[in-house]
Formats: sequence, structure tokens, C-alpha cells
Amino acid sequence: MKYYQLAAKQGYSYAIYNLGLMLYNGKGIKQDYQKAAKCFYLAAKDGLAAAQYNLGLMYYKGIEMQQDFEKAAEYYQLAADQGEAIAQSDLDYLYDNGMGLKQDHIKAFGYYQLAADQGQVIAQYNLANMYQIGRVVKQDDAKALKYYQLAAEQGHVDAQLDLGKKYFSGNGVKQSYLTAIEYFQQAATQDDAEAQFILGVMHLNGIGVKPNKRMAMELLRKSCENGKQKACELYRQLK
Repeated sequence: MKYYQLAAKQGYSYAIYNLGLMLYNGKGIKQDYQKAAKCFYLAAKDGLAAAQYNLGLMYYKGIEMQQDFEKAAEYYQLAADQGEAIAQSDLDYLYDNGMGLKQDHIKAFGYYQLAADQGQVIAQYNLANMYQIGRVVKQDDAKALKYYQLAAEQGHVDAQLDLGKKYFSGNGVKQSYLTAIEYFQQAATQDDAEAQFILGVMHLNGIGVKPNKRMAMELLRKSCENGKQKACELYRQLK
């Protein structure tokens, strides 16, 4: 800790930024959002993209400062222009929803693309949705599938669930209960109530698997515990 402080006093922007992170997270030091914001500001002035992003995030959330979407957009933009993927992803969200700047779906798509191509999982998922429904861009099942898969591989639970549904129904892909089950299981492992419910129904009715009431009830019970009301109702009927 003291070495970060010494380096920060000498004006090293990375040290100042890292000190800000420690203050923000309360890691190895007492949490202090006000001091964290000051560190991020100093490092952001030196052009450090990560600091610019984190300062933007504090403005976006209104942490130790008045919530200000315009300021958030300003700092996200600075970081995004340096290729910071998460800043690009958050900036496209602001453009998409007209928060702090004029709504512009085309610019939002552009930043989603930049961030997705750098492996930013939320951008990959949002880009998949845009291709899936043909929003701003021409509807494209192949590209939607590509970005859903990229996001799912990184553990994005909604992407896993959506892929399961695509393969279950054959929407834009060759229908496959086996592949659908694989994706539903990935999402269910992350306690996604919808995936657990669908798997429960599939095991109950023998869709893509041998009928297994015990397994179905276990999945429905978990889905119910995770807030799926239909799962609760069906589970009670089966008891």
C-alpha cells in the first residue's frame, strides 16, 4: 500500500489509478469513494483510459457525486477513443437509450461492434440481439448466432438461455433438442430459473431425453426457489 502512495505522490498515473481502485474497493485500505474519485480524476487527466472509464462509471452511478449522465458519457468517450472495450460497451448503452447525449442507435451499434470485437461480453450479447431482430442492421441469423455463442462461451447466462431456445425451436438454426439441453444446462448451472423450468418440463415430458420425474421435480424445485412462479405451481401438482 505505502509503495502505491509513494508512487502516487511522484505523479505516476498508473500508481494513482491503482490507489484509486484500492480506495474504491476497500482493498488493503479503508474504503473512501471521495478519495477514489480524486485519484481517478488525476489519472484520467493524464490520459489513462481505465481511470477515465471508472470516473465515468462513478458519474453514471452517482457515487460520491451527483449522478450525471453527460459527464459519464464524456469520460466514457475519452476511454472508448483509446480502445477501452468496457467503455465502448457502456457508451453504446448511453447512445442506445439517449442518456446524457442524443439517442443514436447507429452510433450505439458501432460501439457495440468495437467492444464485441474486443471480447466484451455484454456488447457481444447486445449485438447478437440486434442481429436477431434486425434492429438498426439487417436481420442476420448467422451473425446473431455467432455473437450469442461468443457471449455464451464467456458465461453470459442470457446468451446461454437464448441459444437454448433457438435450438429448441429451430429459430435460425438446425433444430436440436440435444444442443438446446446443453445450453439450458449451462444457464441452469448459474441458477437461471427459466432454464431450470424448461429443463424440468423437458425431463417431465421426455423431450430430447428419457422421461425422468425425479429429475424434473428437482429442476422445478430449484426454478421455484429462484422465483419462477410456473415452476412452483407445476412442482406442487407433481408432489
